[in-house]
Amino acid sequence: MRRIVRTSLPLLALLSSAGLLAGGAAGALASTGGAVAPGSTSTIAAKSGKVRPSAIATWFGPGFYGRKTACGQTLTPSVVGVANRTLPCGTLVKVGYKGHTLTVPVLDRGPYSHHADWDLTAGAAQALGITETVRISTAIVGSTPNTPTLGLPPASPTATIAGGASAG
Repeated sequence: MRRIVRTSLPLLALLSSAGLLAGGAAGALASTGGAVAPGSTSTIAAKSGKVRPSAIATWFGPGFYGRKTACGQTLTPSVVGVANRTLPCGTLVKVGYKGHTLTVPVLDRGPYSHHADWDLTAGAAQALGITETVRISTAIVGSTPNTPTLGLPPASPTATIAGGASAG
């Protein structure tokens, strides 16, 4: 009995200090909207939600255009991203479907359907050829800072040169 107590106390101390460290990291992530600084790694992203290699996905879009996502982006048809219940905003997820792959950021919370694990934006669903509820492959591949423009396609060179003005 005495031997069990001696080995349990150091283990308990180690586990409690690890919990305090994880709590501090979670607080730091919460203050940045879940984003992680470039070049850093996030153990919170990997531990905060279990990501299955194969999962059910739905998609959303038209009824939500013009509204802000939980991560602060304005949803438009061109936004490419995914909603997840637990992963921090800016977590990069590689999504695969029927030979197509796409790496997308977590932009929103959801899905609200109880049978699905992921909710793709209409832009992501279109890029992958998805038109209904399907099974996809998923893997966390990194993270990026959460910004209001996260998920938007890069500006076209013409629009950048013209300052966003269009000819005509």
